[in-house]
Amino acid sequence: MDSGNFTFTMIKPGAVNNEYIGPILAKITDAGFRIAAMKMIKLRTAQAEVFYGIHKERPFFRSLVEFMTSGPIVVAVLEKENAVQSYRELIGSTNPEEAKSGTIRKLFAESVSKNAVHGSDSVENAANEALFFFSRSEIFTESGEVKLQFDVTVPR
Repeated sequence: MDSGNFTFTMIKPGAVNNEYIGPILAKITDAGFRIAAMKMIKLRTAQAEVFYGIHKERPFFRSLVEFMTSGPIVVAVLEKENAVQSYRELIGSTNPEEAKSGTIRKLFAESVSKNAVHGSDSVENAANEALFFFSRSEIFTESGEVKLQFDVTVPR
């Protein structure tokens, strides 16, 4: 799994609550992504504040943290050639009204703030986000070996 071949995703609480996990994962795997790691968790407030810290000064930060801690989420590391860009195309625009037909957000999002899924916007962020939720020993190569290295530098 080299640096251009993986990304991170999160199925958000609204989509989990609406029982869209299966259909969303089907769209992901049908698009040729391999799931290298996956688990369901419930974020604590402190975790959400750290994960979304880049938005701390934005007016929507508090409501984002509240939403992201309102129920379980599914986090996953996905593998495919050119994964970040391919996944961003698959999920569509943050605003589901502007998302292309057939994209995950067009099909499953409720609104801009409840847009069903998160997708990393760069290889570096994919590595950082993946390692926020997974230890290196929880991410597996296609052959089932533990993926202990990313081909990008990830501060911990």
